[in-house]
Amino acid sequence: MRFAIFGAGGMGAYFGGKLALAGHDVAFVARGKTLAALQSDGVRVLSPDGDFELKSVRAGNDAAAIGPVDAVLYCVKLYDVAASKQLLASLLGPRTFVLSLQNGVEVVDMLAPEIDRGRILPGASYVSANIVEPGLIRHVGATGHIDFGELDGKLSPRAQSLMDAFAATNVEARFNPDIIGSLWSKFVLVAGYSGVMALTRAPIGVVRSCPETMRLLGEALAEAEAVGRAMGVNLPEGLGDALVRRTQGMAAELKPSLLEDLEHGRRLEVDWLAGGIVRLGEKAGVPTPVNRVIHAALKPYANGI
Repeated sequence: MRFAIFGAGGMGAYFGGKLALAGHDVAFVARGKTLAALQSDGVRVLSPDGDFELKSVRAGNDAAAIGPVDAVLYCVKLYDVAASKQLLASLLGPRTFVLSLQNGVEVVDMLAPEIDRGRILPGASYVSANIVEPGLIRHVGATGHIDFGELDGKLSPRAQSLMDAFAATNVEARFNPDIIGSLWSKFVLVAGYSGVMALTRAPIGVVRSCPETMRLLGEALAEAEAVGRAMGVNLPEGLGDALVRRTQGMAAELKPSLLEDLEHGRRLEVDWLAGGIVRLGEKAGVPTPVNRVIHAALKPYANGI
């Protein structure tokens, strides 16, 4: 398949590299120092699954120069969606679909109307891959997978083609007929984990070693879960409690991208994570005091420093 990776940060570079290694035609849309590094040195990934390097990749900042592809992996941060969605049109042929891999639960509405909802396959990445420096990515923890689906819940030929493409890598693409429920499960996880770890400036090993901080994490997760249920989303029973227990099996050094971005003075997605829980909680009539504090504490750094 012919892929365009729109946004070559940790996640985009990792997935794009895996697909290229598997023999697919991959082009990266990037900018700034990341683009310069890709063009001069390619992509290098450090991973417990095995390091790999692509010394030469196709990369540019002009999507029009790449032209229509079979599929776009849309991997930009949430704060870049409004500006970047205008550039997607030149990558779209009659059958091109867009796999959105943003955190949060609002990206389909954020992409419309510029990108027709019928083109979008919402997805969630369960891979922890962060930028060490431009062109160098560190993958930590388990191999992970992608969870994705069609908005109508039906397994389509294009969804099957995506699963087939990833089958040649060691990253599984899993079709989920209830992708909205899946996205909300991921949202609860990401907003809770990343909010507390960014607030404490600590990886998961430090967070789980402190009972008070673990209690805070449990409360943040419970609020997000309550908002989803109030909005009619199908969530697993006891999701928040299960996510608290899940921290015991995580690599101690694991950090969410929100904390990585905070530590490096980059922009933050906090307005769509803790801020999203607060905003959606207000609509659903669910109090979210813990996430309101997390959002307020991180908001001064939202535009980077």
